Amino acid sequence: MSSTINLRDESEILMQTVPSKDKPIRILVVDDHPITRFGIVALLQGQQHMEVCAEAGTIQSALQAFMKHRPDITLMDLQLPDGLGIEAIRRIRSIDTTARIIVITTYQGDEDIHQALQAGAKGYLVKGMSHEVLLKAVARVSTGDTFFPSSVTSLLDKRTVEQLSERERDVLRLIIAGKSNREIGEKLLIKEATVKGHVTEILACLGVTDRTQAVVTALRRGLEHL
Repeated sequence: MSSTINLRDESEILMQTVPSKDKPIRILVVDDHPITRFGIVALLQGQQHMEVCAEAGTIQSALQAFMKHRPDITLMDLQLPDGLGIEAIRRIRSIDTTARIIVITTYQGDEDIHQALQAGAKGYLVKGMSHEVLLKAVARVSTGDTFFPSSVTSLLDKRTVEQLSERERDVLRLIIAGKSNREIGEKLLIKEATVKGHVTEILACLGVTDRTQAVVTALRRGLEHL
């Protein structure tokens, strides 16, 4: 992993750091599941130094809420009705390059994590982690630091360097959709022999031997989502 990214192991953060300021940390919660969002909001509102200033369930509403409230921290789900949270992160960071965003998601693939970091996320949490970890992440990131639990950094450390080209990603997406080489060729307006060549490269890049394994691996790593 690049040494330019400051990643901290969860074990190094044993104490919950509260910023030394009188005003609470203002938080925007973005999640399209009302029950999940309610739980997160209730947890944060119960903290003396934290305050939920807004909620959102889509990319568009998240952008509107961010521009209106300018929160100190944005908690961002990656699966939203109108697109991936990665796009929301990019758009928020285009509005304010200092925006501090923590991903909180069910996606656990190394590619998901990598894309979130590239977009500008300052933390990455997987739903199912303890609420103490969430509170630590909010407190840490609010001070200008980053927060990535050891389980997340471990996935990044194992991330393979081989990358699929845009055309290979197109082919992979259609493989996942169950298309044959002939159907992929017709869809992408390329020869079937060319498709076969792309499939060979995809299998090699993912370290698998057949199309089924390629689909499973791509979904597990977060290269594509159903």
